[in-house]
Amino acid sequence: MDGYITFWSKEYVKELEKHNDNGKICVLYGSQHQRMPSVSALKTGDIIYPVAIRDRTLCVMARMPVEKIEPAFDYLIRETGEYHSALIPEGILIRSQGVFGEFNMFSGGSGYSGKVRIPDNIHTVIDENSLVPKPHRFHQEPITCCAKLAVSSENGSLIFPRPIPLETVAALKFGKTKSTQKSLRFDKNGNLTSISLSGFVRKMSDETFEIFEKLF
Repeated sequence: MDGYITFWSKEYVKELEKHNDNGKICVLYGSQHQRMPSVSALKTGDIIYPVAIRDRTLCVMARMPVEKIEPAFDYLIRETGEYHSALIPEGILIRSQGVFGEFNMFSGGSGYSGKVRIPDNIHTVIDENSLVPKPHRFHQEPITCCAKLAVSSENGSLIFPRPIPLETVAALKFGKTKSTQKSLRFDKNGNLTSISLSGFVRKMSDETFEIFEKLF
């Protein structure tokens, strides 16, 4: 079991607050985007902690044990009723009505019928107009487009800021291995920078993992 962090921007945290999304965290997504980095390194049993910077302080927003890993598309269709621009798995075709006729979307491509070759491996066709939204919470929608994987849990913590004292933050270390683990970066005024947190899901040292766990 390893511990990881992922970064939530102040804008995203404000959206969570706007939607009163402060219950138990149940899912996080991964993609190739900096705002929603890959979660492919995670394994079942790992713990992931979304973090944010509030009032120049590092805050741990939630704790989620990884209980299930699956394509984001599958999770979204099942739990929200829509796919929210998640990457479409191979073998599935989404059909909708566009301005110039029937429009098809599938893994690695899209286009109007008659103008694009449909892959031979299609086994499921979904009419976009038949999708019925299900009640869900704000964080169950991906932060941005092209979500690839969803890591989910039924035992996540409540979502709210848990500040870490600055002197403790200086001792935190992150990296894939002990030899590559480094502290977070601060600017010339001694403030923690979002650059040192965003863009990647970061594995934490054993000592850092213990510090995070004590918050819960």
